[in-house]
Amino acid sequence: MFNVSNVSISKTANSKYVKPFSINYTLNGFKKTWDLIETHNSVSIVIYNHTRNVLVFVKQFRPGVYINSIPEEDRVSPIDTNKYPSSLGVTLELCAGIIDKDKPLEQIAREEILEECGYDVPLDKIRKIKNYRGAVGFAGEHQTLFYAEVTDNMKVSQGGGVAEEGEFVEVVEKTLPEAKQMLEEETFNSPPEFLYGLLWIFHYIFPNV
Repeated sequence: MFNVSNVSISKTANSKYVKPFSINYTLNGFKKTWDLIETHNSVSIVIYNHTRNVLVFVKQFRPGVYINSIPEEDRVSPIDTNKYPSSLGVTLELCAGIIDKDKPLEQIAREEILEECGYDVPLDKIRKIKNYRGAVGFAGEHQTLFYAEVTDNMKVSQGGGVAEEGEFVEVVEKTLPEAKQMLEEETFNSPPEFLYGLLWIFHYIFPNV
């Protein structure tokens, strides 16, 4: 349940997560200016629970998805949350997190799995899959995808994120057929790495589902 209220819009100032700037350059004789955002690199993890044969995902409220679900003429403070409920901004995602610590990426992935999904996974059970770029139009940050197989014996908490930091995450499990069916849907509230993660696991791990 994501109870969102008192929604208003303001200008960004001194953010520790994003820094807007512009780059000036000449491309094939044309002088150009491009607006960019400096942001953190990140990791994401495809999680398969071997005990119960399910994939483990997370649901979160994403303000960017929410605000872009509202017509521009209605994006005035305060937002009418009766007309535009929080469900518009709820996404289904892979377990993921930003790289804001000087640690190996596998260790950061392990910590995110524990915080968000409640599994204490040995590092040797976390497999690096692919590096790629995100938000190439305005950020181009580095993203790394991992795969982790877990069991019920590794479950040490309910997960849900770090509540003390205002992080609210809902753990969602889907059977393999349920997850594969999502690939047939025309639209769903999920980022590209979620789609890639599904395609990867059904191509390389479960091709016969």
